[in-house]
Order: sequence, then structure tokens, then C-alpha cells
Amino acid sequence: MATVSYVDATCTYKGNSAPSVDALNLDIADGEFMVLVGPSGSGKSTALRMLAGLEPVTSGEVRLDGRDVSFESPKDRDIAMVFQNYALYPHMTVADNMGFALKLQGVSKDARATRVGGTSSMLDLDAYLGRKPKALSGGQRQRVAMGRAIVRQPQAFLLDEPLSNLDAKLRVGMRASLAQLHRRLGVTTVYVTHDQTEAMTLGQRVAVMRNGRVLQVDRPKVLYERPDNLFIAAFIGSPAMNLVDATVDGDGIRFGQFRVPFADGHPPEGVGSRVVLGIRPESFEDAAFAPGLPTIRARIEVLEELGSDAHVFFEVDAPPITAEALEAAAGGGLPDGRALFTARVDAQTAARVGDVLELAVDARRFHFFDPDTGARLASSGAVELAAAR
Repeated sequence: MATVSYVDATCTYKGNSAPSVDALNLDIADGEFMVLVGPSGSGKSTALRMLAGLEPVTSGEVRLDGRDVSFESPKDRDIAMVFQNYALYPHMTVADNMGFALKLQGVSKDARATRVGGTSSMLDLDAYLGRKPKALSGGQRQRVAMGRAIVRQPQAFLLDEPLSNLDAKLRVGMRASLAQLHRRLGVTTVYVTHDQTEAMTLGQRVAVMRNGRVLQVDRPKVLYERPDNLFIAAFIGSPAMNLVDATVDGDGIRFGQFRVPFADGHPPEGVGSRVVLGIRPESFEDAAFAPGLPTIRARIEVLEELGSDAHVFFEVDAPPITAEALEAAAGGGLPDGRALFTARVDAQTAARVGDVLELAVDARRFHFFDPDTGARLASSGAVELAAAR
């Protein structure tokens, strides 16, 4: 096992003026499961490949266990990488695929068989050792790719979107398997994904990346409850946080046609007269199931009944807010339009499309952001206390 450190690590591809990874500083503890998450083009895969030695470090350093490995060849770094496309040898059996790297290292046949056998049992692959990749399902192939990495007993595992080719059910099962493997092996793991659900369920800590930079690194719960800016607020959470231009109106907050009183009767410290208001879908509820909370009346545009709960979509007479919209406005005002809000309500709701539903709103869970920069200003009291615990 090993620690990993990026120290002002930058990667600029030949012919590009802008770096793909820009002065990255990130420390990963020995045995930690760190997830790099972000949209396409955010630099997360490039950062992983810099650690693997597959992409150049233009400036700065990449350190493995305190040693600068920026210019070492991949074979000298003692890491194992699992790719999105499995990269199995089609003419080899599962056993040969898993043991091939050991064969190249000169490990004896008996020792290879012992290590491959132990790993295949761990991954439930014993019945498939004699098969070739074409005779395996996608999930089985991914387990073989993981096994090939595990038998090497490296200092660190690097996983580049390893589940993206699997269907939804397999992804859930493989996520659980990966978490179990990490607990069992305790090897430092760096995992890249664009799927925030994977990031939140797997990572002990999560680094959110955008435009080659890390915006925030923290435990999943903290990222969810205390996002540093609008981009993270919108990116983390499913369904996404509702964001809207809002104004302070006495002891309440007004957004579009709605007004909701503050939980404490006054705005949180640092909140000015105009803000971007963030409300997570679960901060709403059908008022029939949440007595005692302030309510708004909203016409249902779309209803998604999911069994465990229901998603209600309703319009707010105010422009939708995104980090990109704020940047594009640059002080010139937000675009016109109406925001479509999502409320997660009890599955037993009697609401139907076209109905006017009375929605309870938990103002203790509001988030507030600067309308010019998108930076977090505050959260309401309950969220602050929950994140501090």
C-alpha cells in the first residue's frame, strides 16, 4: 500500500494552449478509496493516467509513497490499472489472463496458480477459469479485469470508469463488490467516474473536478450537505438540487410566484437581499404527509411514480440557474425562462398531473449561493448542524 500525492501537477497536451489538468494538488492516504468525479473533459481520467505514467507531467510532481514518479516508466511504479473496456486477451483463458502479468515478472507456475486461485475464489470466478473472454458476460469480464490487477498485489489500484459498460443492475452489484474488495484488501484505490451515484456510494472521499481543477474534496455526506459552489450543488445528488434566483423578503425568501418563511424567522448570516436559492427535492413533501411545515401550491406538470417514492415536477416563474448560466451572464443578467422544479414526495400521494398540489417545504434545509460568483454563502441551520456532526 502507498500514499499518493499530486503537487501542482499539470498536464498540457501538445498543441493545446489550455492544460487538461491544471496545477492539481491532492493527497490520498495509505489505503484510502478516493474517487475523482466530474463531467466529460474535466481532467479526471488524465489525472489518473498521469499517476499511471500513461500521460506526461508537464510541470509539478506526482508522488507515490513520497517518491517522485513523474518521469518513471509505468512498469516501475508498482500500480495496477483497470480500464473501461476490460482489455482482456481474447485468445487466453480467464486463468491465463489473470496470471499473465505474473508470468512476465518471472513468478513460478505454482506460485501463479496459487495467487490466481485465491483471487478467483474471492471474485467468484472459479467456475470460469478455463473459459475465454468471449464466453463471459460483461460483469464476469470486469471481474476478470479486477482479478488481473489484484493478483499483482500492487501498491495502488487505478480504476478508470470500470463499470460504465455494464447495465444498471450489474453496476449496482459490482459497486457492492468493489466496496467489499477494498475493505478486504485495504489497498490504496483511485477511482474515476462521471457517475455521481458511484462516487457517493464508493468513495471514502470524493474529489469533484471541473476544467482540470479540483473544486472540493471531502466525504460524500459533506459534499451533499455543504457544497462549496453551484456547480457541486447541481452535480452532487440525484435528482439534482433545484436552483433558482431568489430575493429576501422580510422574514422569508421569495422565488418566482412562491414565498417561504425562513426557518429561524430571518436569513442566515452572510445572505444578502438577492441570492441563488438551492432546494433539494427531498426538502419538499406532499403536505398531507408533513403537517406543521410551511406550504406552497404548485401545479403538477409531470409525475414520476417510482414505487418507493414519487417525483413531482412543477414550474417556478423564475429563470433556471446553473453555474454555466452565471458565468455566461457575467453581470449582464440571467436568461429568461421558467425553472422546472423536482419534489420527491411520499409514494402514497394522491396527486395527479394537472392537479394543484399543496407541497410542504422544509426551510431548515435551504442552501444559499452568491448570485455573481456561485460560491456558497450558507445553509439553513439543520444542514449546518448535520454536517458538523
